[in-house]
Amino acid sequence: MKTIKVLGPGCPKCKTMFHNVEEAVKQLGIDAEITKVEDIEEMMKYNVLTTPVLVIDEQIKIKGRIAQIDEIKDLLK
Repeated sequence: MKTIKVLGPGCPKCKTMFHNVEEAVKQLGIDAEITKVEDIEEMMKYNVLTTPVLVIDEQIKIKGRIAQIDEIKDLLK
């Protein structure tokens, strides 16, 4: 099972990223735990300054921009 986190304060970009992650997981039909992290202190643990951030299995994959569904699917394969 994949562990996926979307880090961001709840802005529209962060919400779009979270939706794209949900859609990518659904399209691939994989087992994944998706978490939205909005707590600033929790986000600081990843040492990132720009959001949204996509974290897959505790590895930062994308930061500072919205990932498209196909791009997320490629990262999850």
